[in-house]
Amino acid sequence: MAQTCRIRCGAASDGRFKYREVYEYDYVSEKPSFPGGDSKLICFINQTRVYPEAAYKKGITGRVTCSFVVNEDGSISHIQILKGVEPSLNKEALRIFGKMPAWSPGKIENTPVPVRVIRSVSFRK
Repeated sequence: MAQTCRIRCGAASDGRFKYREVYEYDYVSEKPSFPGGDSKLICFINQTRVYPEAAYKKGITGRVTCSFVVNEDGSISHIQILKGVEPSLNKEALRIFGKMPAWSPGKIENTPVPVRVIRSVSFRK
């Protein structure tokens, strides 16, 4: 049985939060994948990442963990920080994930479904 989770995706006109039901990464029969696989994802992150200068000079390092949704068409949405380090590093991680190309979508019984993915960006000197 595929496990789902609810992600917040805005607010209704009455002020209540709106949610979207998505599948968890480990519970789909075919997992979403970055074009070329995980090694290409690491290359993309490393080539796209711009270490914020002030954070670099201060020696701030760490790993920013984000979640995002790979939609049925492979597009990326709902990028969120799960565990941040420092505001400028967090902002850079969001920028990187926002620039990602479309992925191959996750599937259940050969039908594309929205899937929540969790990945990290490392910042180290």
